[in-house]
Amino acid sequence: MNDSPDTTLDRTDQAILRLLQANGRLSNADLAQQVNVSAATCHRRTQRLFEEGYIDAVHARLNPARVGMGTVAQVAVVLDRSTPESFALFEDAVRAMPMVLDCYLVAGDFDYLLKIRVRDMQDFNTLHASQLIALPGVRQARTFFVMKEVKDGGLLPL
Repeated sequence: MNDSPDTTLDRTDQAILRLLQANGRLSNADLAQQVNVSAATCHRRTQRLFEEGYIDAVHARLNPARVGMGTVAQVAVVLDRSTPESFALFEDAVRAMPMVLDCYLVAGDFDYLLKIRVRDMQDFNTLHASQLIALPGVRQARTFFVMKEVKDGGLLPL
């Protein structure tokens, strides 16, 4: 799969991507009708978009509060060394932590920014004490608790 941007997508491909991004539950028939192509053509195009890596996955977006995961923390992490090996060890450890929803290697004052979702402050405290401070190579971690989610999980502007 090639991750470089492709500008060869036509209007129909872009419309399919836009519609599926907003509602992954659209049936092929509904999707075909909305993009004004036959169901067979729509199915072929959608399959190609999956095969070529434009669509990574289709999933349900859960309401975090309803499933008991209403607290969000952003954790800025500084590693003690900036080497490919220390980055790889840290990244492998973070991938194994289900509470870490997002992990970004960033430029600036920190090496990584983590988005963590937990039940409550006590749940985060337990996670911090048992796993976060034990992550390989961590020199410093600064935690910011989210007071209000203004925009989360935005759609790509296609």
